[in-house]
Amino acid sequence: MNKLISVATQFAKSKLAAFDGGHDWSHTERVLRLARQIQHAEQKGDLLTIELAAILHDIADTKFYDGDEQEGGRIARSFLEENGLPQDQAKHVEQIINNLSFKKSFEKVEFSSIEMEIVQDADRLDAIGAIGRKVAGIWLGRPND
Repeated sequence: MNKLISVATQFAKSKLAAFDGGHDWSHTERVLRLARQIQHAEQKGDLLTIELAAILHDIADTKFYDGDEQEGGRIARSFLEENGLPQDQAKHVEQIINNLSFKKSFEKVEFSSIEMEIVQDADRLDAIGAIGRKVAGIWLGRPND
């Protein structure tokens, strides 16, 4: 495992410890697993960017930041730059996190990338639960997952 992935995982676990079941480490771990599966099946996108965005996508619940939906991205970018990720890649992860929410899908699209689409699909599939995981398994050619 990439050292940065390991450090990001520990960072996310510490941030997510206070959150509810919809935004806990178990959810994040499922999103990460699904995002990796989608990237592998599609053979598109930068895997490290996808992994980091999946791991860090819920680290700042807006309830704890006066509704600021950009705080999670800022925290992630700062953390990633402090841990040696190039600025352009850290900015990409920040943009993914800041544009990932379901609510954002009703607004004018200001940012998009294949990496964001993959993490967004993984997050939404997990959000709809077992049905989503079954659909993802069929879509990825593994109906018994």
